[in-house]
Amino acid sequence: MTISSSNAEGQAGSHLYDRGSGAGELFDIVSEWVHISYSERSELRDVYGFAGMHGRVNLEGIRFLPAQCPSDTLIIYMHPASTLQLLPVPRALAAAGMHVLCASSRYARNDTPLILENVLRDYRAYVSHAKDHWGYSKIIIAGWSGGGSLSAFYQAQAERQTVTQTAAGDSVDLSGLIPGDGFIFHAGHLSRAEVLADFIDPSVLDENNPALRDPELDLYDPRNPNQPPYSQDYLDHFRAMQLARIRRRTALVKEMLYELRSGRTSEKERGLLTHRTLAEPRFLDAAIDPNDRKIGWCFLGEPQASNSSPAGIARFSTLRSWLSQWSIDDTQAKALTNAKQISVPMLAIENSADDAVPQPHTKMFYDAVASRNKSLAVIQGANHYYDKQPGELAEAVRIIIAWLHEHDLAA
Repeated sequence: MTISSSNAEGQAGSHLYDRGSGAGELFDIVSEWVHISYSERSELRDVYGFAGMHGRVNLEGIRFLPAQCPSDTLIIYMHPASTLQLLPVPRALAAAGMHVLCASSRYARNDTPLILENVLRDYRAYVSHAKDHWGYSKIIIAGWSGGGSLSAFYQAQAERQTVTQTAAGDSVDLSGLIPGDGFIFHAGHLSRAEVLADFIDPSVLDENNPALRDPELDLYDPRNPNQPPYSQDYLDHFRAMQLARIRRRTALVKEMLYELRSGRTSEKERGLLTHRTLAEPRFLDAAIDPNDRKIGWCFLGEPQASNSSPAGIARFSTLRSWLSQWSIDDTQAKALTNAKQISVPMLAIENSADDAVPQPHTKMFYDAVASRNKSLAVIQGANHYYDKQPGELAEAVRIIIAWLHEHDLAA
């Protein structure tokens, strides 16, 4: 594990946290179901079932509390579409004495209609509830994986609001966002759009028939003469073709959205199906952004199978959702852009064997954050989920708690 830090004087150094707070007494965990509901009017019904009934947004989360251990600090982990209560880190933090909320957005387990700007409103509801109803005085905004760029988007807009419309141009009220007192970027990536731009399969020749593919762009076709380790020329061409496919999809989305807004149809929204979205050369070639990850594997399992899985990345999307979360030219949730507005103390954690987040992303975010008080930790050998890694998990908890104490963010 290595850590570098930058203080208010702008000096950088290397040190190890040596506090024992992350490795001391372990507490029993009390799990509390959380339900928050607030009013919101919309012309579109984009969430299926009761969750969006009667002009209200319903949110659910799990708060983990260490038994008989009060605190005035709450760590909030939030992801745009995943529920995080089954991840090991929140529970481990609670067992070590921290209060942790795993907050789910209105789009929990279904990112098909996800509008990231709306998720900021959901985030605001949780932070307001934490302060007004639970009485916490300090809030730590913590983003893990896809929650990294989401949390950066939230903190940036909470510190200085600039967004008044979604990426599709619909009005959105982001007033009253409450900034966190500290920020943790935990195994996070730079944005869903940037990840998709690196993941999407450029070999698809016909969007309506994914069986028609260019073998020289198909990483999984044995006829492809380009095999790992890939040449730089091939990678440059491959990345350019990935970006071209993303932009073709975005152009189609904008054409359809223009038609829906023309008044020539009563439709308000449509769905978009995008085939084959996991062709990331990094997962097959250890020489690309090298770290300790397992090659021929990724966070979704075997890459070739995940490429065509019905549950693949960005497989289904509404038009507005595509622009908000998947279009690299339109999304407003790019972590590097939003990092420039974040001034609170910040901790970035990179897992050196991460099999989801590209290795450079954590350091890039760390470098971009405007805060003059920031720290970077690398946990050697840790995979994305700390799967079967109790030692690496304990190290992550120790780093977080020591950092909180060092910055007077936890008693």
